Amino acid sequence: MKQLKNIFRIILVAIVTFWAGTSQVKAQGTTPMDSIEFGLITCSPHDEVYSLYGHTAIRCHNLSTGADAIFNYGVFNFKAPHFVLRFVFGLTDYELECVPARYFWPYYQKWGSQVTEHVLDLTNDEKQRLMEALIENCKPENKTYRYNYFFDNCSTRPRNIIEDNLDGSVIYQPRPDYQRTFREMIHEHTVKHPWAAFGNDILLGIKADRQATQREQEFLPDNLRRDFELALVDRDGVTTPLVKERRVLVRPGVQMVNEGFPLSPMHCAVLLLAVSLAVFIYEHFKRQTLRWFDAVLMLLTGLAGIVLFVMIFSQHPTTSINLQILVLNPLSLVFIPSVVRRRKTRWFTVSMLCICLFFVGALWQDYAEGMEIVALCLLLRYWRHLNDK
Repeated sequence: MKQLKNIFRIILVAIVTFWAGTSQVKAQGTTPMDSIEFGLITCSPHDEVYSLYGHTAIRCHNLSTGADAIFNYGVFNFKAPHFVLRFVFGLTDYELECVPARYFWPYYQKWGSQVTEHVLDLTNDEKQRLMEALIENCKPENKTYRYNYFFDNCSTRPRNIIEDNLDGSVIYQPRPDYQRTFREMIHEHTVKHPWAAFGNDILLGIKADRQATQREQEFLPDNLRRDFELALVDRDGVTTPLVKERRVLVRPGVQMVNEGFPLSPMHCAVLLLAVSLAVFIYEHFKRQTLRWFDAVLMLLTGLAGIVLFVMIFSQHPTTSINLQILVLNPLSLVFIPSVVRRRKTRWFTVSMLCICLFFVGALWQDYAEGMEIVALCLLLRYWRHLNDK
């Protein structure tokens, strides 16, 4: 409760300071918003999982009073009730927070992330509307929004509120590299984090492999930054650049990379294949089938399959159709008792058909690293059962 009061106090002080400054300027007979600057803040990625894709915020700087605030749409609470469950179902709530800039920069300095500002070339009327819109968004009843990773996040919200308060329309110049899928863009940011990439690829379905439009690609802060740099504003036929100046507020430093699990997903998949081949050779010479090995595989793939089945009902728009469920099949859990008790079952025939469809589906969906090898391991086991007499 004390922390919430402190946050509310910071927001109140920031807003009052800005309006006090504009009132003072107005009393002197000048235009109130002349001394106000708005900028798009872009923070480069660092090693924390939630920051692998960077961050975007809006800066509001009063040059006459020195008041300097950051409007940040990326605030969330890991300790909120059922946070993980809500995230899986696409029910995560994020908040807009307004903090003094002096509290914002040190965090990124600590992680070695570069912070750049693109100062927006706005008219005084546009500044006034943008300020009022941000303050309205900061109210307790308005600051919370339903987060969506691709389509409504801490990068798209600043873009939208800026666009909505312009007198004209924004013209974005085409980027030469804009023809990419959602999955390809995520991979670019998880090159050094194979398990983060694996987790994303397991959960993302076939819809993540469609080509994203240039506007959709602005869910990534760096893409939005690049588009803002060249964007134009058409105000009644008069076209001017959206950005008038670029500044580096925090220079890049040395980034500490945490050591993760020593084996990559591909290493683990190859290890599983080696174990499966060793078991297969052992069974061939001993003329027996290790049912417990199959039960373990069915248990692990079945539990993973439950997660993929649940994601069908998630509000994340790119998880509803995931062909990896043909391999990570939750129905395998039902047939474990039959396998252990050596009862006849059609499960192995059905599973082999599903795995064949899985390989065909690779024409449309890019699977998680090592999933094809896992499918081969299961295919080998199921073929063994079909030939077991």
